[in-house]
Amino acid sequence: MKQINLALDTVENREMRLGSITSWTGTASDLVMQSNYEGRSLIKREFDCGKKNGCRLCELEMPFNQQSMCANSIASCQAGNLRDCVLIQHSPVGCTARNPEFNLAMRNGLARRNLEPRNINIVTTNLMENDMVFGASEKLRKTVQETYDRYHPKAIFLSMSCSTAIIGEDITSVADEMEEELGIPVIPLHCEGFRSKHWSTGFDIAQHGVLRQITNRNPKKQKDLINIVALWGTDYFTDMLKPLGLRVNYIMDIASFDELAQTSEAVATTTFCHTLGSYLATGLEQQFGVPQIDAPQPYGIKGTDEWLRAIAKVVDKVEETEKYIQSEHERVHDEIEALKAKLKGVKGFVITGSAYAHGLISVLRELGIEVNGSVVFHHDPVYDGGKENQDTLKTLVENYGDIPNYSVSKTQPFQLPVILGNVDTDFIIVRHNGLAPNAARMGIPSFAMGDEHFPVGYDGIIRTGKAILDILARKKFNQVLKRHVKLPYSDWWLAQNDPFILARDPELIEIDQR
Repeated sequence: MKQINLALDTVENREMRLGSITSWTGTASDLVMQSNYEGRSLIKREFDCGKKNGCRLCELEMPFNQQSMCANSIASCQAGNLRDCVLIQHSPVGCTARNPEFNLAMRNGLARRNLEPRNINIVTTNLMENDMVFGASEKLRKTVQETYDRYHPKAIFLSMSCSTAIIGEDITSVADEMEEELGIPVIPLHCEGFRSKHWSTGFDIAQHGVLRQITNRNPKKQKDLINIVALWGTDYFTDMLKPLGLRVNYIMDIASFDELAQTSEAVATTTFCHTLGSYLATGLEQQFGVPQIDAPQPYGIKGTDEWLRAIAKVVDKVEETEKYIQSEHERVHDEIEALKAKLKGVKGFVITGSAYAHGLISVLRELGIEVNGSVVFHHDPVYDGGKENQDTLKTLVENYGDIPNYSVSKTQPFQLPVILGNVDTDFIIVRHNGLAPNAARMGIPSFAMGDEHFPVGYDGIIRTGKAILDILARKKFNQVLKRHVKLPYSDWWLAQNDPFILARDPELIEIDQR
């Protein structure tokens, strides 16, 4: 496990720090085996992948991307969604293209948690051609001052873009100067899009900035406060943890400055998704002595049981928690059994982020739904905490069985017809909605999981089962749609059965074009 160094203003990307990959296909059990570094450490281990010098974890090298996101975009959705802070994107205006989507996510998240509605706090330096030639540091200084005068935020974040990285803009020096002048944290985020091949590094960058410059260095411990690293999901955790006498501190999206500052005062940190939460939880543990909960994610009966028991040990509420778990089992048993009867014989497919997908598949299999395939957007062989219980894919395979058609692919729509053509499924659950239309054109109804916390906990099993019944009721519509629309891909591509054939033989692209 590497030590998180808050003396640095940059974060090593996930490919280098964790060995993360973005292109792979096979069975889930094979990926578990290949990811099992000795001692769960970051010791380099080579596999026979045909490369001259070997690799940490073999991945397929795709010759192009049809669509994706970037670290800049994800850092923006984190830092720009804080209620009393402001993000300045030091970039051309094109880098702000996704901000309307993030604004919608913020407003939905505020509504879910009964907080006052407001828009995102993001401005841009709107770099032009002259800025790219002559530099834009002075423009950034003026933007920071105007932002402070206009909004009076408690902190200002400055995000790097590909353009500003190319011309060598020194946002750290500007941040240091303006922080001294304004008397509030001014936090540089080195999140240029080409820094990492997967957007999840953007989570780490934004969280690193909070740990360095917002988290309280002299905490007064609150023994009833627990950090939940989350996105914009509904507040289901308060009811789940109230029987343990705990109050929830949600971080980071839609949090306030004070909520971020008090993270060092909490009794522990946990999350609904280790992909999202492991960096911040590890930083709080290493630098501030706030333990991270060493448990699987709270999905399904088994995962939720183990998660609650791990929290109970930290807060010394073991006996009370066992009674609570037993009562919850009794409360949800009949309804879950009724859903299992209705869903008997149903087959599903999950397309989401990696750790989140593993949790969802656990829920589906506890509902008796067959899951023979999944696509995850990247794969982390190990998380920053280095804890055995954070190995979500291994936990899934050991507790719920293998997944024979398991692909790692970062939101590539052209691959979906081939991937879905290799499995038999009645529906898909997807997080990034741009992938759903391809499934619809193939006659497969999809559930766009907009509320990230929807499947969490005991009640999450019930919520998910009911939602799937609603999805299946739309199946006829999708079958009719399939008869009247055509997928936008060549017959040659649709005849393939390997979604990564272009990685194995890139020359096929030229052959197909001829």
